[in-house]
Amino acid sequence: MQDRHIGDVRVTRIEEQMGPGFPAKDFFPEFDPQAFQAEQHWLAPSYYQPESGRLMTSIHSWLLRTAKHTILVDACSGNHKPRPGMPRFDMLDTKYLDRLREAGVQPEEIDYVMCTHLHVDHVGWNTRLENGKWVPTFPNAKYVMSRTDHEHWAALAKKPDTETYQVNTYNDSVLPIVEAKKAEFVSGTHGMCDCLTLKPAPGHTPGQIRVDLDSRGKRAIFAGDALHNPVQVPLWKWNSRFCEDLDLARKSRHTLLADCVEQGALLMPAHFAPPHAAYVKDKGDRFELDWDWDNARGR
Repeated sequence: MQDRHIGDVRVTRIEEQMGPGFPAKDFFPEFDPQAFQAEQHWLAPSYYQPESGRLMTSIHSWLLRTAKHTILVDACSGNHKPRPGMPRFDMLDTKYLDRLREAGVQPEEIDYVMCTHLHVDHVGWNTRLENGKWVPTFPNAKYVMSRTDHEHWAALAKKPDTETYQVNTYNDSVLPIVEAKKAEFVSGTHGMCDCLTLKPAPGHTPGQIRVDLDSRGKRAIFAGDALHNPVQVPLWKWNSRFCEDLDLARKSRHTLLADCVEQGALLMPAHFAPPHAAYVKDKGDRFELDWDWDNARGR
């Protein structure tokens, strides 16, 4: 289990799943075979599986430990949750909580759960099944989420034509948190825990937020799904099939990458395969990744 230290904050990745995901040609609406081929020399095999044509995808949380707080950024997919039509997330039985405990943290010790957005693979462990009822997995935590995102998904969950897995995601992983009065809704830029700033990063969902960390001058940006795969750094105009506003998602992605360059911040997305995080370099007409974290961490 790999730890990173950003200033005084200890950051640990808590894995739920790792492996091939969607076919690349189906995942990116702007997919161009020639442009993708030009990047394959560094994408394969770590971030792209040529034999299957699928993107390699990690689903993980980031665990942050400050002097005062224990914070979880995103809560993956969860166990025992019906997700018809989404086999990667349907009725899972993973060792996620065991891995959290192996990192030295009990669920009761989490102070905040940061929900960058309310998609199926980011809120699942918000709740767990207990005696037939969905209850907060982290009973002492405040669950911080975008008010805009919550209003959007709460409305969709009531519409008859909404996909079943989306309705279930809200009803079993978000609504119980709201009903338990554990939700804390935020709007705009919002500072908290002395070292975190939540900033709007809309487009992938209407209210997606990013989590910016600044400790003793060292910075990291937890990107949610502003980007899913490393190819979206050089090809930053490419969106995912799940981005709801393509133009706005593209703008948020560019802003985030440019901020990483300007601030020397470590990019920490929710789905990158190993080594899961990288610095970003500006190459004029494109961005590139600097994976050599050990040499770059003195920045």
